[in-house]
Amino acid sequence: MRADLLIHSAAQLCVVPPENGAPQRGERLGELGLIADGAVACADGRIVAVGPTERIRADWWAPTEIDASGRVVCPGFVDPHTHVVWAGDRADEFTLRIQGATYQEIMARGGGIVSTVRATRAAPLAQLVAESRARLDRMLACGTTTVEVKTGYGLTVADELKMLEAIAVLDASHALTLVPTFMGAHAIPEAFAADPDGYVDLVIEEMLPVVACPAKDRSGACLTHTFSPRFCDVFCDEGAFSLAQARRILEAARALGLGLKIHADEFASLGGTALAVELGAVSADHLVRTPPDEIRRLGASNTVAVSLPATPFGLGHHDYTPARAILDAGGILALATDCNPGTAWCESMPFVIALACRYLRLTPAQALVAATLNAAHAIGLGNEVGSLDVGRAADIVILNLPDIQHLGYRFGSTPVERVIKGGRVVV
Repeated sequence: MRADLLIHSAAQLCVVPPENGAPQRGERLGELGLIADGAVACADGRIVAVGPTERIRADWWAPTEIDASGRVVCPGFVDPHTHVVWAGDRADEFTLRIQGATYQEIMARGGGIVSTVRATRAAPLAQLVAESRARLDRMLACGTTTVEVKTGYGLTVADELKMLEAIAVLDASHALTLVPTFMGAHAIPEAFAADPDGYVDLVIEEMLPVVACPAKDRSGACLTHTFSPRFCDVFCDEGAFSLAQARRILEAARALGLGLKIHADEFASLGGTALAVELGAVSADHLVRTPPDEIRRLGASNTVAVSLPATPFGLGHHDYTPARAILDAGGILALATDCNPGTAWCESMPFVIALACRYLRLTPAQALVAATLNAAHAIGLGNEVGSLDVGRAADIVILNLPDIQHLGYRFGSTPVERVIKGGRVVV
């Protein structure tokens, strides 16, 4: 039979099989479905066969073949939590943190998220797209093939829509698949510093209805969802939004048909993880200060725990997501970069995997599943990407590594040799 692309002779082919269509959870995390001397055939952008090289090459031929001898072949990385669309930088804050300033102190001085808000508001759309495209290029070179992208550096209706437009432009023109998330509740803007509840009203009454359905016909029906997000996210933490405010916003978003996400427990536990479970959020992210009772609730739910180890690393902190406790509770764990200009300008999922192996105590196999299959479930694409199962998108990475145990073991340079997106070599 004819395929478009045939990758063969891999030292190890990591299928990363789902558990009956579901993510891998708890102690079962880390099943790779390894095939020694493995091969994968792709046609029309999909995976059509996987197995031992001898069998696949006997059944399939393709005009393009890649010899992966001595290499590891695995699914493309999925990055389920980023703020990768922004303008400017906050390098000055990095120096302040080295000198002892805390995240909250920098925010109180007018820095932090609102600093990037000022730069992003001032940037024309073309500049915002160009600066963000360069970061996406580097993500792709590091093996990421699908990335979630949040708004939240606009904080007005017009500027949040500009960010969604930038995401749409990039999704249409870049090899990466971008998954948009609305995060108007990323910070309290300066104009509402004395009236945070007034800003919550603005998010609920003006922003959400517009971003959930940006264009309507005369009957009120949606004309297009080109710029519509799939999810709504809220930063529920010390110095950001309260639990009550987060509940109001997430319940309003759910009523408009958006999936739910939450930033929770990064600096303090306000009950955000329990709220995510209660509301059926697709993910709860950060989870550094999550208390044991909420970890148990999370472990019994289908809400994905998304750990962002580059963030405490970037802040010079010593506490990380209690990944072992989440897995012991039966939870679903995923990894992401949290790529952003303030705390984690990190574009490399392999580096995040290296951090997770050291500070979350994950094995390389567990970290790989958390960065592929489980990460895909954290953005609602668990049946489309993150695995080399037959029928899924042919998003594949070839690693110049002899064994998957070298992923995480090595760091500081990229192990990625080739990236295949939709059955086409893009790196």
